[in-house]
Amino acid sequence: MKVLVIQQRMGIGDMVVFLSYIHAISKKENCPISILVKESSRAGEFLNNDKHIEKIILLHRNKNNSGKHDGILGFFKLVKEIKKEKYEKVYIFNSSLRYALLAKFSQIKNITQYPLFKKRGQNIFHTAKKFTEEIVGNPVNSQPKIFVDKKLISEAKTKYNFSKEFKHICVGPSASGPTKRWDIERFISTFEKVSKTIPCKFYLAGGIDDGILINKFIKSSLGKNSVSFENMPIRETLPIISNCDLYVGNDTGWLHLSCALGLKCIALFMDSPVLAYGKYSNNITIVVPEDKTEETTSHNTRGKDKISVEQVFQKINKLLY
Repeated sequence: MKVLVIQQRMGIGDMVVFLSYIHAISKKENCPISILVKESSRAGEFLNNDKHIEKIILLHRNKNNSGKHDGILGFFKLVKEIKKEKYEKVYIFNSSLRYALLAKFSQIKNITQYPLFKKRGQNIFHTAKKFTEEIVGNPVNSQPKIFVDKKLISEAKTKYNFSKEFKHICVGPSASGPTKRWDIERFISTFEKVSKTIPCKFYLAGGIDDGILINKFIKSSLGKNSVSFENMPIRETLPIISNCDLYVGNDTGWLHLSCALGLKCIALFMDSPVLAYGKYSNNITIVVPEDKTEETTSHNTRGKDKISVEQVFQKINKLLY
């Protein structure tokens, strides 16, 4: 049986949220499956050790319509790529007619898809869960899992000296935009306060674009006990994160990677929807602006200045000790 799953949302976090549903479909079909995902999901960097996924096909569609799969010509290029794989079934986590037509033109006979033209008002988590449970016929645990080679985890533990004398915290200062980023000085103040009560080491989860934030952290009093991921590929960071005790950071891809690696996570939501990205896993503890609730924190909340150091410190205290 050759099975394709289409998940076309853009981010790393989106990809992670869908993992438990992709795994459930693979188990139902009793075979590893292929996934069609956007390049920006970075799926190839953290799913290479996943036994449920045999092939990752990258969808090149960009916001500026410059991707090789954009437009009519791009659509038929993608049809050609999919058709040659001779898939027998496809599951489409999307309500777009475009993907229904893609499946038809690719001569996939068995097509299961979200209801067409029903995108407005969909909750990413609840919609995917309901869709998958209808497919497999029983409840699906929404906790995702990323598989990492145990040998690599052990090697990272030795290389980065994960001593039991310290608590090891993965820090996520990055985000997709400035309104979704808690001030780096507040991160520093929080961890300086934590470090007064217990020795800690910090693993700074960010990329090249986060260099300014990471440098500020390293130049602080916490720098001597800090490791930066700035120049590491994602797959190299996974064994390191797997050894950590806790993630503390913004709602960003690193939060969801850490969650799927089994970490307890403190997630700061200040301008993104908690109900979509914060409630799918019991690993995630939410912090929202002081004048908001989990239900009211969403896009355009603009609450980064209304999350206090004390709020985050108290959450850390509850989870770290």
